[in-house]
Amino acid sequence: MNRKFIFIFITGCFLLTGCTGLKNIQDLTYIVAIGIDYEEEKQEYKAYLQGLNFANVAKQEGAKPTEPIPIFIASASGETLNLAVSKLYKKSEPPIFFGHVETLVLSKSVVKHRFREVVEEVGRNRSLRHTMRIITTDEKIPDIFNIKALFNYPAVYTVLYKKNSDEVFQDEIKPKRLMHFLREFYEPMGVAKLPSVKIDHDSWKAEKNYPVLFFDGFAIFQKQKFMNDLSMNDAVYLDWLMEKRTSLDQKVEDNNQLVAAIKLSSPKMKIKYVKGKTSPEFSIEISAQADLLEKIKDIPLANLTKLVEADIKKKVMKIYNEGVKNNTDLLNVGEKWYRVHPQQYQKLMRTSNFYLDKNSLNNVKVDVQIFHFNSYKYEEKGFE
Repeated sequence: MNRKFIFIFITGCFLLTGCTGLKNIQDLTYIVAIGIDYEEEKQEYKAYLQGLNFANVAKQEGAKPTEPIPIFIASASGETLNLAVSKLYKKSEPPIFFGHVETLVLSKSVVKHRFREVVEEVGRNRSLRHTMRIITTDEKIPDIFNIKALFNYPAVYTVLYKKNSDEVFQDEIKPKRLMHFLREFYEPMGVAKLPSVKIDHDSWKAEKNYPVLFFDGFAIFQKQKFMNDLSMNDAVYLDWLMEKRTSLDQKVEDNNQLVAAIKLSSPKMKIKYVKGKTSPEFSIEISAQADLLEKIKDIPLANLTKLVEADIKKKVMKIYNEGVKNNTDLLNVGEKWYRVHPQQYQKLMRTSNFYLDKNSLNNVKVDVQIFHFNSYKYEEKGFE
């Protein structure tokens, strides 16, 4: 009985595969970003892969490389995305691994001509995670992929891989994950915003100009259709209104003269709809806290607060009216409206007109409280 048990045990050990099928970390080419371009004349896709290999890490056991490691970029063209990427498998050793793709970069040509087809194809691919970031660009994708972070840090430290963490975002646009974008993209009302990345050649220098990447605006979609681009200033302000944990540094002007600089913390925005309307009619209430960064001229606190509130109202109205002009719901008032007004929404969808106009927004009420004054003193009359 004991011999039979021992025989079965030994035989089972030989049949076990264990970890023999696993590859070492240095035996794979890890793709961290995919870029997709589309040539309208040829009706052909061009795919770009940005790859990393951890051979240096594995061999040196954590020691910092003495020589800079180049950025590896592969590219191929094809009638479809799969055909384009498949051409790279036989030309890539160590073999390609897509399990750690962090970012998808789409050219403006894709956004304008083949966006829906591309995002649906990417969404069906089981090798790619829906948590990856999605970005668009006017720049050439190889130029984007060849940019390193400051101090010659690897490309994975650029904004292409910026995390949407719990840290406060200061005067910048938050990255967007694919699953969050698609949730907005397929909503029947409201817009979906796709961050746009650009190369800055002038801000940093290291003996010569040192290019860096930054988010410079949004590509705006409404009803699964690309509508227009939103500028950097409006995009940052819209992110401040709509996203959590963002802050802005803003100048305060009185009759076109600079009087102060403030920091606005993340606001609270409430949308109040008028009942019984067949399309969204509403008012907006915004409350925010602020810190006084600099006081350029003496001004009572009450006057300073009114100037800040008036400036916020002016910018919100500008963004809203700019959206209506382009048939886009930048403040996403429709997305909240149709959920609580299903019958009115069904009637509205039978018409071909855009559901917002300049008269849909009745009022914008802003309440700002300045809590920190950065050691500046105010006279008592400033607190009346």
